[in-house]
Amino acid sequence: MSPKARGRHFFANPGPTNIPDTVLRALDRPSIDFNDPDFAPVYEAAFAGVKKVLRTDQHLFMYNASGHGAWEASLINLLSPGDTILVLESGYFSEEWAAMARAHHLEVRLVHADWRVGVDIADVRRALAEDTAHTIKAVCVVHNETATGMMISLPAIRAAIDSVGHPALFLADTISSLGSLEFRMDEWGVDCVVGGSQKGLMLPTGMSFTGVSNKALAAHAGAKLPRFYFDWTLMMNRPHKSFIGTIPVNVFYGLRESTRLILEEEGLDNVIARHTRLGEAARRAVRVWAGNNGPTLFCLSPDRLSNSVTAVMMPEGFNGDALRKTVRERFNVSLGGGLGKLGGKIFRIGHLGDLNEPMLLGALAAVEMGLRIEGIPHGRGGVDAAMAFLAEG
Repeated sequence: MSPKARGRHFFANPGPTNIPDTVLRALDRPSIDFNDPDFAPVYEAAFAGVKKVLRTDQHLFMYNASGHGAWEASLINLLSPGDTILVLESGYFSEEWAAMARAHHLEVRLVHADWRVGVDIADVRRALAEDTAHTIKAVCVVHNETATGMMISLPAIRAAIDSVGHPALFLADTISSLGSLEFRMDEWGVDCVVGGSQKGLMLPTGMSFTGVSNKALAAHAGAKLPRFYFDWTLMMNRPHKSFIGTIPVNVFYGLRESTRLILEEEGLDNVIARHTRLGEAARRAVRVWAGNNGPTLFCLSPDRLSNSVTAVMMPEGFNGDALRKTVRERFNVSLGGGLGKLGGKIFRIGHLGDLNEPMLLGALAAVEMGLRIEGIPHGRGGVDAAMAFLAEG
């Protein structure tokens, strides 16, 4: 048996992500009643911080749940049985959101797309233009598809909706984009935003939220799908305007600190620039590895490459999970695997949340060593290419 790899675990997974030390310290607190007056300023600061990251002045509801819970909240608070939604295919998570909608007896229309390319905006516009009766009540898009390393332009989708004058609500999953990629809820006309704690917000998994526009809140008043735990009307009558049941107090101490790091210590624009820089560095490495018939970028649309996760397609005959196992066991580096039909066919490098250049370079070096150990064909010098790019400033 090989000895266990020593040293600090390098977590290069696209979610959950690394938790900053100051956030860990903030979480490490004795219990306090969530109705205690001492908790009120903590809650209010964290709540306001999330709205600033969302760039919204509208409504926010929070839940004890992962991102899937926020998905469910978005559907059941806005729609009625038999309603039709339009889901833009982008990968595993768009499929999951659609499957959840069907489970709630909603009619799902898909704008089909190649997972390596993404939807054609013209197809979105056409689907909405053909819906002259306005039976489509919501358009659902995953802003950053974690499974495929693809980012879909939300302003382009908003423009497609507006170009045909369609009244559908605009729903966006920002679970792996918020706090990492450019996002502007109000400016882009997003009606309901799904987000989670465990990625760009650099917290443990278990809390999620929805940003809700005034238009969406008006639609909520007539929505008929059964709900209770995620019911916005019930939440609005709660003292904290969120949560049915106990509030995760410790998470709010962590959330106050993580939003402080994003908004005050680094600055949101700088956070986005850092992710842009690290995302390009990862891609520079993969483009070199693609030599000699090696691994390639899974996403084939240059203007849609994600800056929070890079999905890498394995050469024919080689398994991404075997590479991940070697990298984990030999070098204590955790990579993401392929989801759904991409299982074994790709691996994913997460570069979002709390990380910097040396952390990314360490993960890339572990991958390059793993390629060599596993005998996977690849071009040499991917890490050098990433370093050269990062050294440029």
